[in-house]
Amino acid sequence: MDSVSPRRRREVIDALRRGTVPANGLDLLAVGLTLFESALGAELESVSGGAAVFKAVRGEYGSGKTFFTRHLAERALRQGWATAEVQISETETPLHRLETVYRRITESLRTATVPPSAFRSVLDGWLFTLESDAIANEPGLQHSDLSLGQAVDRLMDTRLAEVSSKTPAFAQALRGYRSASLSGDPATADGLAAWLGGQPHVAASSKRTAGIRGDLDHFEAMAFLQALLTVLKDAGHPGLLVVLDEVETLQRVRGDVRDKALNALRQLIDEVDSDRYPGLYLVITGTPAFFEGPSGLKRLPPLAQRLHTDFTTDARFDNPRAVQVRVTGFTKEWADPVS
Repeated sequence: MDSVSPRRRREVIDALRRGTVPANGLDLLAVGLTLFESALGAELESVSGGAAVFKAVRGEYGSGKTFFTRHLAERALRQGWATAEVQISETETPLHRLETVYRRITESLRTATVPPSAFRSVLDGWLFTLESDAIANEPGLQHSDLSLGQAVDRLMDTRLAEVSSKTPAFAQALRGYRSASLSGDPATADGLAAWLGGQPHVAASSKRTAGIRGDLDHFEAMAFLQALLTVLKDAGHPGLLVVLDEVETLQRVRGDVRDKALNALRQLIDEVDSDRYPGLYLVITGTPAFFEGPSGLKRLPPLAQRLHTDFTTDARFDNPRAVQVRVTGFTKEWADPVS
């Protein structure tokens, strides 16, 4: 502990006093995760190479689900990733409204150097990368703002081509954001950055500048997530870890809302498997009752089948590469499961 700064020690100890998981410094406390280390490392490497991964983490309340996911997030941040943690709730972040989930992702987005929300910083970093790439291709562009702007727009269109074919508004808003930033119009730039992050109630005047209208809906949000992954990759972040925490709250919502949410989760898993989101590591957490009970996944058999994992054996011999893994709480035996 001599190499740990006093500030870091204090942050960890203060969080433990409150009974919460520390936001940083989990490597100082991580015990009993040996079983998962190799598999998680392989999955992070795979996603960094352009794949996508979905993982479900199950455990009773207090068993360490949040610790597990935040420890994974710290590991991802050390590798240059961006991360986001979203608390699923009936009123604030209903899972069936994916536009709200996207907004929470951008609000909680963090990188190793920028705390939440790092979304605006990521946008600026990407636009700087585009300018650098354009000048590297044509050095003479640095002497003409107009020519450089046109070259950046062309690069933007090329790199967002797949997204723009379905949702051109993202590239339009980015162009408007860059133009407003360069022309010294912070109000418009702020409004367009907020709109790109999925925020509602953005001033119509800001949107009109970029030729866009309305707010994000369920389907556009998923295209925007795809675009965000492209932006992150180009900005030097090899992957995005998104944690959807406490999905077991779906068991307490109205039946029709629960069914919509479960179907939205199935849709997300299928799209991750279809490689629509290269660079995404999506993790959900929930209690065993959610994964096994009648008010949880079993209400949607196709989803239950996708996540089914056999947990009838000793937890020490679980397969850490399975789509669903369990944390059972810390015990002396679990600290070193297999010697």
